[in-house]
Amino acid sequence: MLVPRRTAPGSAADRRASGRQARGQVRRRDHVELPTAAARPDPVAVIEASDVGRSRILVPVRHGRMAASAFAFYRGSAAIMAGDLALTPSSPIRVQLCGDCHVANFGLYGTPERNLLFDLNDFDESAPGPFEWDVKRLAASAAMAARDNAHRASEARAAAREAARGYREGIRGLAEEGPLANWYRRLTADALVQGSGEFGARTRRLVERMVAKARTKTSSETAPKLTRVVDGVLRFDQPPEIAEQVQESAEFVRACLESYRRSLEPQVRGLYDRYDVLDLAVRVVGVGSVGLGAFVTLLEADGEVVILQLKQARASVLEPYCGRVAQRNAGQRVVVGQRTMQAASDLFLGWLRTPSGDDYYVRQLHDMKGSAPIEKIDAAGLGAYAWVCGAVLARAHARSGDVQAIAGYLGNRPIFDDAIAAFAVAYADVAERDFEAFTAAIAAGRLEATTVDPTRPAAP
Repeated sequence: MLVPRRTAPGSAADRRASGRQARGQVRRRDHVELPTAAARPDPVAVIEASDVGRSRILVPVRHGRMAASAFAFYRGSAAIMAGDLALTPSSPIRVQLCGDCHVANFGLYGTPERNLLFDLNDFDESAPGPFEWDVKRLAASAAMAARDNAHRASEARAAAREAARGYREGIRGLAEEGPLANWYRRLTADALVQGSGEFGARTRRLVERMVAKARTKTSSETAPKLTRVVDGVLRFDQPPEIAEQVQESAEFVRACLESYRRSLEPQVRGLYDRYDVLDLAVRVVGVGSVGLGAFVTLLEADGEVVILQLKQARASVLEPYCGRVAQRNAGQRVVVGQRTMQAASDLFLGWLRTPSGDDYYVRQLHDMKGSAPIEKIDAAGLGAYAWVCGAVLARAHARSGDVQAIAGYLGNRPIFDDAIAAFAVAYADVAERDFEAFTAAIAAGRLEATTVDPTRPAAP
């Protein structure tokens, strides 16, 4: 008996043709356009709005980290770019977006099978939206990173173009495969090392060191550095003032962890139940996330230690422009985005809602995590890295979007690449001007900034 399709997607050729037809709404060369200065809100006001609801003692730390460089500011200001992208021509082709797709948000991590993969690794802003928004943020970040490394203007443009080319060529290759093959595709650490050799011995050494370091970053390796035994029980090694900040009632903590437990798959829930929760501590991480709730919890079973990270999640910066997401729990939104876009995800990935109504997502703190030393990469290496990131982003988009329609829209010629590169360079100029306004606001006392993290002990 024939079973009717739940949807009627049409043939691959038909869907590719629909992608070409989408150029009638937004031409590929239109992606070079920037929002007009008059249409943009005050960038400092956007930062101030994003500070609302964050820890008052940590907001200055966030500003201090963003003030380190124009690239650091760019990394911490996804909300500004989301608003800007909404003012530019946008294609009708939607995918699950990363939402904060920049070169520093790619890296290595371990799969439940203990393989080491290279992929996107930050989904705090993930939500559905036009596919090219991620490409534009990635390409602009490549240009910003090149400038931060004092590369030439031509090299910054080339790095941005490589990100777009990697994406287009990645989509073209994926369009030749079926959906299941797209879903199974992944970039292993071994393949990354192998491919890096094409860009010189220096680039290969950087990649080899990154891979070797990631293989040692596990809970069992990290625990001795972060813990100590107190009265016969393993605890986080922390000054008293940090401990006092997380001394919630036992009932509160128990309710949070039970909420998290319910989000796990049944078989993982059984594994989680084998562990005892020993301790909870504050941990301030990242740039854009500073000031939101961030904790680590220490689990132990039969002498084996696991450290989980709990990060507060709020509405994605994309939602005001792309519409509300289906998930009413923001932590679940992050988890759904991660599971949709990543080739494989953390075994303990889950979410929770606190009794006070705050949403969090949960993952392992260190699970073979590794990031590229962007600041040490030369111009040739950065271009190669940007291409890889673009190709990986293409694979991530293919898991939720219509790869045939995207391939039809992009075509085989580098028209899209050139437009995105031009946009990226021009947008890097905009971001640098925003950075100047941001640092001027700090100097004028409108914003408070510090490089001293109050949750860490003072140096002796």
